[in-house]
Amino acid sequence: MADKTVNIRIDGRGYAVPAGTSILKACRESGIDIPALCYLEGISEEAACSICVVEVKNAKTLMRSCVTEAAEGMEVFTNTERVRKARRLNLELLLAGHPQDCFVCDRNQTCELRKIAFEMGIREVRFPKTSKLQLPTDMTSLSLVRDPNKCILCRRCIAVCAHVQSVRAIDAVNRGRMTVISTFMDKGLGNVDCVNCGQCLLVCPTGAIVENNARDGVWKALSDPNKVVLVETAPAVRAAIGEEFGMPAGTLVTGKMAAALRRLGFDKVFDTQFSADLTIMEEGHELIERIKNKGVLPLITSCSPGWIKFAEHFYPKVLEHISSCKSPQQMFGALAKTYYAEKLGVDPRNIVVVSVMPCTAKKFEAVRPEMNSAFEYWKDKLHLKENEIFQDVDFVLTTREAARMVKEAGINFPYLEDEDFDEPLGISTGAAVIFGATGGVMEAALRTAYEVLAGKQLEKLDFENLRGMDGIKTAEADINGLKLKVAVAHSLGKARVLLEEVQAGKSPYAFIEIMACPGGCLGGGGQPIPTDTGIRMKRAEAIYREDKNKTIRKSHENPAVAALYKEFLGRPLGEQSHRLLHTHYHERAAV
Repeated sequence: MADKTVNIRIDGRGYAVPAGTSILKACRESGIDIPALCYLEGISEEAACSICVVEVKNAKTLMRSCVTEAAEGMEVFTNTERVRKARRLNLELLLAGHPQDCFVCDRNQTCELRKIAFEMGIREVRFPKTSKLQLPTDMTSLSLVRDPNKCILCRRCIAVCAHVQSVRAIDAVNRGRMTVISTFMDKGLGNVDCVNCGQCLLVCPTGAIVENNARDGVWKALSDPNKVVLVETAPAVRAAIGEEFGMPAGTLVTGKMAAALRRLGFDKVFDTQFSADLTIMEEGHELIERIKNKGVLPLITSCSPGWIKFAEHFYPKVLEHISSCKSPQQMFGALAKTYYAEKLGVDPRNIVVVSVMPCTAKKFEAVRPEMNSAFEYWKDKLHLKENEIFQDVDFVLTTREAARMVKEAGINFPYLEDEDFDEPLGISTGAAVIFGATGGVMEAALRTAYEVLAGKQLEKLDFENLRGMDGIKTAEADINGLKLKVAVAHSLGKARVLLEEVQAGKSPYAFIEIMACPGGCLGGGGQPIPTDTGIRMKRAEAIYREDKNKTIRKSHENPAVAALYKEFLGRPLGEQSHRLLHTHYHERAAV
């Protein structure tokens, strides 16, 4: 039976739309772009901004199209003088209470408020600046900066934090003109159970939430002749950074990215995919060891720092299930300042490791006190004192920040010739590149775990049922008669479903992958704006294209990783590996 439809007229034209469709959605699907600031399909429908008003025949007042359903026989008018005046009035009132610092705002080029004001033809604001309390900027987070003075109370951040991530770190407090978006007891994002995922940043239409700036520190390091500055780039960056230069979503720019970073002055341009392959070696063998020795199962991946902090706050009982492996970012930093430092013959204190990540939570991860393995390695050899502690990774740039640095340097990114990464920490496989997409870590791990356990090659490397944007995906791998059930979840709201099973002791799975952000790293809080489902899918397609085009597609066949074990680490899960590549996590109070 076909779904019920309703017939409506929009600006004199007839349309049939599914019952329950909002006027806003009906208009947009009919080619009429109704402006809106608070609306996000499937996430936020607050009707707070009143920019999306339309006129409905026989209605006494204008209707907010985002929350008004289309009804049979309804006649809608989107472009009458009354509608245009109301939208302009509502927008001007917002602008009257908004800081006029567009030239120096981080969101200058992607601010939805600025864009809508321009498109609606507003060239002046008729109202005096409203007397609004000047609130302090929240600088408590290591990942995010929140300026409540730029907030327009659209509540998108609240909706994504609550409904997609199930964290609820922020909410509206006070009433009327005193309403602000804040944290519990106004403690600041760094002092509550925010997981630093940055999804609030991605959906914020203004510059009220931005990433904590690391560019100045990186520029300073690049200008210091006494420093050896290394850069690593995450898999998801190459499928997204081109968007910052006007290239279509899903454009794969791996070679251009390497060329641009080299022109910025980095001494070596490496690839986090090298340490992603290394993660699979360690994590895959950890899974095999737990299966063989009847260890704690399911094993849960540990690559996503937003997910790790979420578990520490909300699910401390599952910490024993989480892999002890560090993330690829942190494995890279530890090796750069030990293995590679020895190869170069350079004092590790003079090495600066910069990572380019799709993730704002990586900024928090880099300064975790557990992430200084290189210092522990060198402490006795160099007679270092406790006040000389250095972190494995010094600076984390988001995809957006790296793009801004390229623009600051005047580099014409789209016209760059492709260049390769440096060796040996730039050599990687197809298994490593798919880390960027939800399901990718699981697929990469299964490629290696199968061949190690079964002692034979996989006939088909692609685990296609683990791909796509379904919130939870499951599969069963048959490894010489061993039935290995696995599950994948992306977004923390979906992760809760699997975690509740684990916590109750009812999980049927041996291995679970969790990524904090929708779509995995491709949809991380540090990625270009906008980032929506369609864009995530295009980025994922690019990731899988690179995997297909790689000569080597399995982590255990990476020759540089094999050399690393032979020359330095010994073996997966060995003493040196545990010392540098593994860590532990701890319970945090939920606020």
